Amino acid sequence: MTKGKKIRTLFMTMLMISSTANSGYAILSVVISTFVRKYRWITEEEMQDYVALVQGAPGPLAINISLVAGYHVAGFWGAAAAVLGCAIPPLVIMLLVSVFYGLIVGNQWVRVFMHGMQAGVIAMLADLVLGIISATTKERKWYPCLLMAGSFLFAMLVKGSSLPLVSACILIGCIMYLRKKGGEKK
Repeated sequence: MTKGKKIRTLFMTMLMISSTANSGYAILSVVISTFVRKYRWITEEEMQDYVALVQGAPGPLAINISLVAGYHVAGFWGAAAAVLGCAIPPLVIMLLVSVFYGLIVGNQWVRVFMHGMQAGVIAMLADLVLGIISATTKERKWYPCLLMAGSFLFAMLVKGSSLPLVSACILIGCIMYLRKKGGEKK
């Protein structure tokens, strides 16, 4: 596939994904499925790294994953096309909502539609979480599983800032990386 065709495909793909999955975490599941399984542009391991990266970056998750994945696939113009494709649907929706706010706010059908969307978003989030758990446990290493379980418990039991959790995970990741690199040199 030529670079120009990849850029057009990136734009149209992100436009379609953003039109149907209107949440950052819901979009992650669809982006992973599309970029890793359908087009095979990104490996599952690379996508896991990208997901971890964009979750820690400021800004909307959907835009961030579009930027990183688009750049990986087709460089600067791929990133621009993916971000533009991802940004257009929510922008149009917000413009329409603001114009017709008075009609929408009390409409019973809009409420029913929103409740239906919540169920769909929950299903997409469950798919994302199960995919991450499956990929983590596939390696058959103890520390990612222990880190995942510990992070979950911390998040459930400690209300407040997640800064200590993120800092501890970064520290553990650095230690494990250095241990792995030290083992490879011998």
